[in-house]
Amino acid sequence: MTEPTRSATFQAEINQLRGAVLTMASTAQLNLERALKGLLTRTVSECDAAIADDELVDQLEKRIDQEGMRILSLHKPVGIDLRQAVSSMKMATNIERISDEAGNIARRARLVLKNPELAEIRLIEPVYHLALNLVHDSIHAFAEHDLEAAYSIKGKDEALNEAHNTLVKQLRSFMEQDPSRLKDYLDLMFMVRSLERVGDHAVNIAEDTVFIESAEDIRHSGKD
Repeated sequence: MTEPTRSATFQAEINQLRGAVLTMASTAQLNLERALKGLLTRTVSECDAAIADDELVDQLEKRIDQEGMRILSLHKPVGIDLRQAVSSMKMATNIERISDEAGNIARRARLVLKNPELAEIRLIEPVYHLALNLVHDSIHAFAEHDLEAAYSIKGKDEALNEAHNTLVKQLRSFMEQDPSRLKDYLDLMFMVRSLERVGDHAVNIAEDTVFIESAEDIRHSGKD
């Protein structure tokens, strides 16, 4: 079955909706980078910037929801166009939650940075890079209409989950060995859990990309 002919106006509106999703994703990713940079370089201003720019992500989410609903009500799209409009709104929710987790990390980082430097902070770096790569790869798959790349995200998330579990165990051990830094280790543990959640939201974005491009719903499936 051939796709219905799109008007130039409708195509422009769909393109604008996709562009808003990509702008929102870029800002959320930057917030995540700033939060971790602030922690790792002991730069509070980076943490402050990540928290402040979360408001921009929130506003973009509202804009995408409003525009998506307008497209649905005005044009009554079908097929891939319907999936694009609906999934863009769902993606915006997951991107907003990624930015929220970046804000949570930044707030915890500011608490940790009030105390003497803790060498174990560097252990969070591999987990952070796995989470950041998942976000980058899921958004790239959406931007490039790359179905194969979108399918691969779930498998990559397994590595993040394993790294998360390993580091949480290490941090629990450090708590027992050095109770004087218990609060710092707890804050680190919460940051690691935020990174694991970031990976979950990246998976959701990839699943929505699969749905847009193929109409296949792979949520809750074992397909990598």
